[in-house]
Amino acid sequence: MPGWFSSLFSKKKTSELNPDFLGRIEKIERIVGFRIDDPSLFLKALRHRSTLSQEKYETYDSYERLEFLGDAVLDLIAAEILFNKYPEKDEGFLTKVRAKLVRGDTLTIFSKALGIEDLMELAENGGGKISKSILADAFESIIAAIYITKGYDDAYNFVDKVIEDHIEIEELINTVDNYKSALLEYAQAEKMDIPKYELIKESGPGHNRTFEVKVLIGNKQLGTGIGKSKKKAEQKAAKEALKKIQVKE
Repeated sequence: MPGWFSSLFSKKKTSELNPDFLGRIEKIERIVGFRIDDPSLFLKALRHRSTLSQEKYETYDSYERLEFLGDAVLDLIAAEILFNKYPEKDEGFLTKVRAKLVRGDTLTIFSKALGIEDLMELAENGGGKISKSILADAFESIIAAIYITKGYDDAYNFVDKVIEDHIEIEELINTVDNYKSALLEYAQAEKMDIPKYELIKESGPGHNRTFEVKVLIGNKQLGTGIGKSKKKAEQKAAKEALKKIQVKE
């Protein structure tokens, strides 16, 4: 890692940290697998923006800038891992698998498995369950912190080990996550009518709408779904339809 790049991030030695943070640093070191030379950067990587209202932090002192960098680094690492693992697969296959590997649900699995959820710094009144998107962002920000302080190779090795330890890529490949596409492919293969999605009802205030949708093939209703957007409701309806079809088969 070029010195000029890492110098863009202010450093603070462990001895200069608030004693309350020292235990967290030790846990982060166990997660990343090396002794941290710049603990303030890794603490920032796990600091939610809700803390920025506190006078001790600047507006840029949350994980969000690091998450921006970590997202790009993770994309490259995931592409390299898959490129080497599947030398005979085409670009379309690699792109689809990479999308599954770096999506929020997968990164949330990594964060929970590593114990990142318990190390997040939130505002004092920011209690409650940490969302999946925050956990996914925190994982990417940790990658950025590793990249800045140790370089690409260490970031690659960290991601590669997390993937190896916590998911099966082959299972990920076979996981259906676009149920609408799967239902359409099934209908076309069986020479059936194209699935149609119809809104049953929508409810709730404007800022928090809930949609209920049904899916039909021909005149037969095969599933319904409820979600906070029409797209999510349609996906759930398609998923229910596929389950019914599989049971009949």
